[in-house]
Amino acid sequence: MDAERRIRALGFSERDAKTLADHFLDAERRGKRGHGLSRVGWLASLPDLEPSARPERVTDRPGFQRWHGRGALGYLTLDAICAAQIAEPPDDARLVVADRCFPTGMLGYWARRVAEGGLVVVLTATSPPRLGHPAGGPKVAGTNPLAIGIPSKTSAPLVSDVSMGQVTYGDVIAGVASEDELVPFGGPQAHKAFALAVALQLLVDALVSEPGYGAVMFVARPQADPLPRLRELAHGVRLPGDS
Repeated sequence: MDAERRIRALGFSERDAKTLADHFLDAERRGKRGHGLSRVGWLASLPDLEPSARPERVTDRPGFQRWHGRGALGYLTLDAICAAQIAEPPDDARLVVADRCFPTGMLGYWARRVAEGGLVVVLTATSPPRLGHPAGGPKVAGTNPLAIGIPSKTSAPLVSDVSMGQVTYGDVIAGVASEDELVPFGGPQAHKAFALAVALQLLVDALVSEPGYGAVMFVARPQADPLPRLRELAHGVRLPGDS
């Protein structure tokens, strides 16, 4: 596969190249070009790329895990975190904090994976400050997406993945948007997206153990399956995350 070969050429292992390529190609299939193959060239431009770096689980106790990227791409850190949650689900619920976890890509991809593994999942991650207040002023928060995955026994999970920006930085990388469009979404109601962006920024910043971009994930065993009822009420309307 051409995408995998290009990523291998950057020094990544065969397994990691496949992990990254699968993510980028899924984004392309979903029309999310900003998180797709344009990211391969962007990775090549990163001055501190460490293809051989491996993330580490540094704390593991009931209800809580802490991971550290150790120089690995956030994609690969989240890949390891998702695999661990599915392989060793919590008895009830677990909070997972990832230090030095960047870039993380399309968070809905990771939420879908965990939800397909049978767990409820909420995931957010920070990025360089790119959003300011709609009224003006300095950029104080990343686009800080929020992804939620709800599993179901009878259908594909529901996956909601919303960036707080009118566009994503990936759209800028892909050339489909300009940096001037990197503002909170919502038009006259953009203060609401700004409020969420700031709150998510502070949530992650308060939980990571050292400065730098991070991610926070909450996973839980579901106690019910509300999705079939919602799909019935929606009468065939496309729900978030549906193909």
